[in-house]
Amino acid sequence: MLTEVHVPDDMATVLSLMASGATVVAGGTSMMPWLNDHASPPTELVSLRRAGLGTVRVSGTTARLGAAATLAQVERDPALGFLDPVVRSIASVPVRTLATVGGNLFARRPHGDLAVALIALGARVAVAEPAGTRELPVAEFVAAEAPAGLVTDVAFELPAPGAFRYLKAARRRFNSASLVTVAAGVTETAGVVTRIVVALGGVGPRAQRARAVEAALLGEPLNAETVAAAAAAGLGEIAPADDAYASAWYRTRVFPVHLRRALLGH
Repeated sequence: MLTEVHVPDDMATVLSLMASGATVVAGGTSMMPWLNDHASPPTELVSLRRAGLGTVRVSGTTARLGAAATLAQVERDPALGFLDPVVRSIASVPVRTLATVGGNLFARRPHGDLAVALIALGARVAVAEPAGTRELPVAEFVAAEAPAGLVTDVAFELPAPGAFRYLKAARRRFNSASLVTVAAGVTETAGVVTRIVVALGGVGPRAQRARAVEAALLGEPLNAETVAAAAAAGLGEIAPADDAYASAWYRTRVFPVHLRRALLGH
């Protein structure tokens, strides 16, 4: 049962309320349906609306997104245009005016497409706790079963032109959950892959890094044969599930296809 919603205007109060048992809510696009479905704790919510975490800043080659910044804010920033295919693949326009950057890090399958992109970008997340603020890779944060602390922002370096790849396969082009989502940051030198980070969504409990895929492609030319071999290696690190959108069997079968389309464009 929901008894109170706190709306503090500073992080210290947010942390204090969290320590007393209140649950953080930002856009509420995941939390409020959960509360409606589970008429039980949490009894108190603490909103981030006025906590000063809603900014989007790009300085030089570094982007920093506040945890309470909405997906619509990200979409409107011209310096982040390479993320438009990511943001526009998530939910609907009204939902994107509420859904937040920080909230997406807690999304579970078949959602969390922004987290997939952030992992591929090598983004780092700042997490505030009573003892101070720590910073860790987004991939490490989302892999935790129950990440602790207050997410304050996410930072990453803007990718070189053409280095960021993204593809989301869904039942519908817009406003549909992921069947398979692939994002990658790729650097090629002299015809071979010299740096690669691949992230996946829809094929595991949460967004994840595909290290077997990366290992198979590092030092290799990027072509249909090497990507097929990488997909075969990646099958061992995915754990798709059945849901209303697709079966685990289907997701497993189409994963190599969408990995190829994401990395090669065909």
